Amino acid sequence: MDPQTPNPSDSPNASVAPPAADQETRDIAEVPAIEVITTAAVHLMSAAAVKCGLAQGPDAAEHLDLDEARRLISALAGLVTAAAPDIGSQHAAPLRDGLKSLQLAFREASVIPDPPGQGPGERLTGSVV
Repeated sequence: MDPQTPNPSDSPNASVAPPAADQETRDIAEVPAIEVITTAAVHLMSAAAVKCGLAQGPDAAEHLDLDEARRLISALAGLVTAAAPDIGSQHAAPLRDGLKSLQLAFREASVIPDPPGQGPGERLTGSVV
């Protein structure tokens, strides 16, 4: 070997594993789009349910925050409405059911109910009442 040419095994990064970001990119590349979309929707649903006061336990009422719930439900409505044609009714139907349940729970939790069609996400889904 030529003394001017460095040995690849002598390089400081020769034995270092690929960065975590590279591994995460490879991992996410293997996940089907439907799974990513439904996982995001379930996270939005769970957060909205907590903010609507539907959490389990004695401190559930402490988590009630209808302003935050409105944002989460509206984001969920946008995701479900936009993704439905691409994910098919088999996946979209349960998401729509969950969304409608959250919209109704929001209405029940509201002291001053929104007019029909004005609740969170209803401009995208239509009125739930």
